[in-house]
Amino acid sequence: MLSAGQVLQLVRRGSCRTRKELIELTGLSRSTVTDRVDRLIEAGYLREVNAGVSGGGRPPMMLDVDMGGRLVLAADLGAAHATVAVTDLAARPLAQEDIEVPVDRGPERVLAEVCRAFLRLLESAGLDPARVGGVGLDVPGSVNQDTGRVIRSFVMPGWDDRPIREVVGETFNVPILVENDAKAMALGEWWSAWRDSPSLLLVKVSTGIGAGIVLDGRIYRGVEEAAGNIGHVRLGDDDRVCTCGSRGCVAAVAGGHALAVRLGRTTSRDVVRLVQAGDPAAIALTQEAGRTLGVVLAAAVSLLNPGVLVLAGDMAETGEHYLTGIRESVYRRSLPYATRNLEIATGTLGRSAGVVGTAVMVAEHLLSPATVDAALNTALNTALNTGLNAP
Repeated sequence: MLSAGQVLQLVRRGSCRTRKELIELTGLSRSTVTDRVDRLIEAGYLREVNAGVSGGGRPPMMLDVDMGGRLVLAADLGAAHATVAVTDLAARPLAQEDIEVPVDRGPERVLAEVCRAFLRLLESAGLDPARVGGVGLDVPGSVNQDTGRVIRSFVMPGWDDRPIREVVGETFNVPILVENDAKAMALGEWWSAWRDSPSLLLVKVSTGIGAGIVLDGRIYRGVEEAAGNIGHVRLGDDDRVCTCGSRGCVAAVAGGHALAVRLGRTTSRDVVRLVQAGDPAAIALTQEAGRTLGVVLAAAVSLLNPGVLVLAGDMAETGEHYLTGIRESVYRRSLPYATRNLEIATGTLGRSAGVVGTAVMVAEHLLSPATVDAALNTALNTALNTGLNAP
């Protein structure tokens, strides 16, 4: 017999829009459907609106997921800054802010600042903190999905195996999810612009280089959570030292920090500013870096055959320069049928990609059958205990 959480999924997918349709599709009795739907409405998961087409009598009440019933707090942590946002369950930002908070300050200081920013956004937008259903954070490192802890990161000293969920949980007593930044960005871009594509490969080029893969609407993480570490693929005999300690990694050659060093600058943002100002040396170096990364991406395209290849991160803001280099190598080095229907483009969300993807991840968790059923059972038990203990 379908649970209330499974009934919610039928409405989310558009399989059923009325109580009558639920009865006809599931074979559940009218009383059972009424119980499931009423509990979902009371808990704020569903709402009924008088928007049906009448067949002669009173128009049927249509069921719809209440995407505004709960709030999601999402943070995208970069090497030097973070983007924090409050969204609804459709991952639509209701309030958003960029804060300067370098991750090398350590998890306690950074997470405290992120939590203060969350509270500040809720207050400024006039949103009740009690409506927060979950918190999501993405970080520039590999993450253990079971523990929510960073497994390894070359740009986050002091973060490995630190209790991120527990620290944030001191301020927000809700489910807290942690994800790698490129993977979250890939999910955000797929959700916002390419849901018709069964597969998407996103490459983030900022200080370093990382990638996220979305297959059939789900993040692909790999057996050891290491899928997407494309920045540490080694290039022939190049001996430039990478942050991981190896030599010749593509990130050490084509990443934003590597380009900044070669141009006598400090950060990938400096490179972007030079390119946008029309600096010939910066433009030439950026295109060269795109071609270098494109060599590695050509292999990824041949292996995965994605429908979309998205460039994100700081270097996506260099106009077509970095992307042009990628296109040159990918199309030259991949078989024609592997790229025949491949779309290569810059991201549509810019710096919001991470928070959108993280919000989608949290919303999917909050609306999953297991989470919904557990929440409804907790509410029911609380009500029963309250009734039993009433004088």
